[in-house]
Amino acid sequence: MFDLVIAGGTIVDGTGKAGYRGDVGIKGERIEAVGNLSKAEAARRIDATGKTVSPGFIDTHTHSEGALLVDPQHANGIRQGITTEFLGIDGMSYAPLSAYNFKTYRHWLGGLLGDPPEDLDMSSVSAFRGHYHKRVSVNTAYFVPHATVRLQALGFHDKPLRGDALDAARRMVREGLEQGAVGFTTGGRYYPGPWGDTDEIAELCREVRAADKVYMCEPRSPQVASRAFNKHGVSEGMEAARRSGAKLHFAHYRTNEQTAGRIDKIMAPIDAARTADHDVTFDIYPYPTGSSIAISYLPDDAQEGGPVEILKRLRDPAQRRAIAAGMDASDADRLATIVFSYMPNAPELEGTLLRDIAAKRGRSRGEVLLELLLEQNLKVGYLAEPPESQEVWAQLGRDFMELLAREDYMVCSDITPAGNHPHPRCFGAFPRFLGRLRREVGNLTLEAMIHRMTDRPACRFGLTHRGRIEKGWFADLVVFDEAKVNDTATYREPKQFPIGIPYVIVNGAVAVDDERVTGIYAGQAVP
Repeated sequence: MFDLVIAGGTIVDGTGKAGYRGDVGIKGERIEAVGNLSKAEAARRIDATGKTVSPGFIDTHTHSEGALLVDPQHANGIRQGITTEFLGIDGMSYAPLSAYNFKTYRHWLGGLLGDPPEDLDMSSVSAFRGHYHKRVSVNTAYFVPHATVRLQALGFHDKPLRGDALDAARRMVREGLEQGAVGFTTGGRYYPGPWGDTDEIAELCREVRAADKVYMCEPRSPQVASRAFNKHGVSEGMEAARRSGAKLHFAHYRTNEQTAGRIDKIMAPIDAARTADHDVTFDIYPYPTGSSIAISYLPDDAQEGGPVEILKRLRDPAQRRAIAAGMDASDADRLATIVFSYMPNAPELEGTLLRDIAAKRGRSRGEVLLELLLEQNLKVGYLAEPPESQEVWAQLGRDFMELLAREDYMVCSDITPAGNHPHPRCFGAFPRFLGRLRREVGNLTLEAMIHRMTDRPACRFGLTHRGRIEKGWFADLVVFDEAKVNDTATYREPKQFPIGIPYVIVNGAVAVDDERVTGIYAGQAVP
């Protein structure tokens, strides 16, 4: 007798092979049978007639670690069909950190990751993974983050990571990988990471190579690339992988408003440095702009000492004006697009533009951003305003699908869920690719699209018995309507769930039942 049978659907097994009509029988956490199970007994049957049954979607890039600890149901992710989320992305997260450093980084990252309990043990990757195992709705995989390791080895200071400190950092990376991390990450603008250089990243990546794991690189922002190889974030990722021999994965690598239609341009620095020894993959989310944390705009010298010292500087009017002047000069274009997503002490400002608040207050954008950081105790999240041109939107959609058609791309969401006005990708990334863009652009079959959401990331990052519908594999499954599935979240109204995904199963447990979350926490710390 089966615990659950999903009956009568079109099975798309994740491998890219053509779908076929069949049933999926589940016992406990695993798939027990695939085929004709019309006469089999089951405690429950889900009628999937006219719908597609696929493996659960694997999201290679999220920032959900804080949100999951506060809201383990995580409806915005699970209702997209996401059954596994990667954490520790962009070189920053909570482990491995001492109790003191955890509180420090929890504060610095608050605008992005929110406010999880501050008394958690984050001293090791094992401890971190334990906070999520069978305590949240989705499976979680973790990367050892560069900035986190740097914080633990050196404190929140601009110092070179060499000698004993480098040895300690290498040990943390090695132990984290041994304790179940699937790789190592670096980020674009998340301190204290930008104080590192390519030499130290390459050294830490040697541990990644030794463990046969993956180095995930979010290329540095140009404003903090002075210490990178060739002063370029992409070149740095390629060089660190070349020196170490580690497998390389570039995070959310795509065209934007400035490069729309020029895939050749964004691929040029990679193609120029690629050799036969480079093993490089990518992921992508289907939106023209991203989101981040306002504190990351502060320059090197303003970041020194971490949150306590940053707040002291911001309270000094002269220092605040000097910092703002530098930001207005170096980041003018980016400041012009800021839409606030999270301000816990002023939620009425969420969804408003920095330029509008600056005009109302009669000061520069840099000055007002620093004022808001001070008023919000540094916890300010933002997203970038999307382009107005529908032609640009359409071209970027074609670009994203062209990139996803490659053999080295997979899907991510880059969930940043804090606040009342998050980026729409937090609710719509996977169904936007699966529904809207797949139907509009038409260059990928349903089977190919699902492969990029399931088996391809599972194989790349070494997830055991996940990403396919196959006997003996974990029962992470999604039931959706191929013709109706779609995103409904927008930049103006981001907190809207997708349509056409009635059922999601995680490790054999029904997590979404007729488009309603069930409150079951069956997610496991994987691989």
